[in-house]
Amino acid sequence: MNTITQYNTVVAACESVFLKKAQDYGTSWRMFRPISIVDQIYIKAWRIRQIQENKGVQQIEDSIASEFSGIINYGYIALIQAGLGDNDPLELDIAIVQEQYKAQVDFVRALMLKKNHDYGEAWRNMSQESFADLILTKLLRIKQILANDGKTIISEGMEANFCDIINYAIFALILIDEQK
Repeated sequence: MNTITQYNTVVAACESVFLKKAQDYGTSWRMFRPISIVDQIYIKAWRIRQIQENKGVQQIEDSIASEFSGIINYGYIALIQAGLGDNDPLELDIAIVQEQYKAQVDFVRALMLKKNHDYGEAWRNMSQESFADLILTKLLRIKQILANDGKTIISEGMEANFCDIINYAIFALILIDEQK
């Protein structure tokens, strides 16, 4: 199955960067509240959209691909944070961080496989612009959930939206790689 191989390749590259940054910075990301993570992802997704609207013209060298990779890692940070409690230490051992990252990867990958089955890989026919728009939409949904004190009536919660954001960014990177 080509999709799972491509998916795993993207995730492995993101995990490598994540773990190297964890060695450089520790788990400073533990200071982020949910809204701060949303804002970090928003900055990256908005930058992607600005580059797209400016026909690829940009003044900072960071590529659209690197921004999608950052979105993936911030998404995993959100999921890891959601699984940790207030009593968990701010500084986590790198082995624990790697274990937590892998657990979230497994969860998000399993969700992707289920949705990919039901939707028939419709994402392969989507534009990079759509992925940026969908990520921005999911972020606005999460902001509204946060404004509602995390409560929803009928909708999925924040974690489900972060899972979708991660998968959209992974799909975007797969398609970027295929276009090379």
